[in-house]
Amino acid sequence: MSITATELKQNLGKYLLLSAQEDIYITKNGKIIAKLTNPYQNRVETAKSLFGILPKDADIEAARNERLDNK
Repeated sequence: MSITATELKQNLGKYLLLSAQEDIYITKNGKIIAKLTNPYQNRVETAKSLFGILPKDADIEAARNERLDNK
C-alpha cells in the first residue's frame, strides 16, 4: 500500500494497525521516502519456511548436546 506523508499524519493510528498486515510505503512529492512495516514479519516468514524441514522426532536437548560436543 502506498500513502502520502500527509495521509499518514492525519491517520497515523489506522496505518500503524494496517502495518501489522502489510508494508506501507510513504510518499512525498510522488517519491517513496519511507516504509512502515511489522518488525516481526521477517521472523514470522522465516518460521513459516521452516515448517516441514525438521523431523517430527527432533529433540531440543539432543540438538543442544550435539552442538556443545562439536565445540
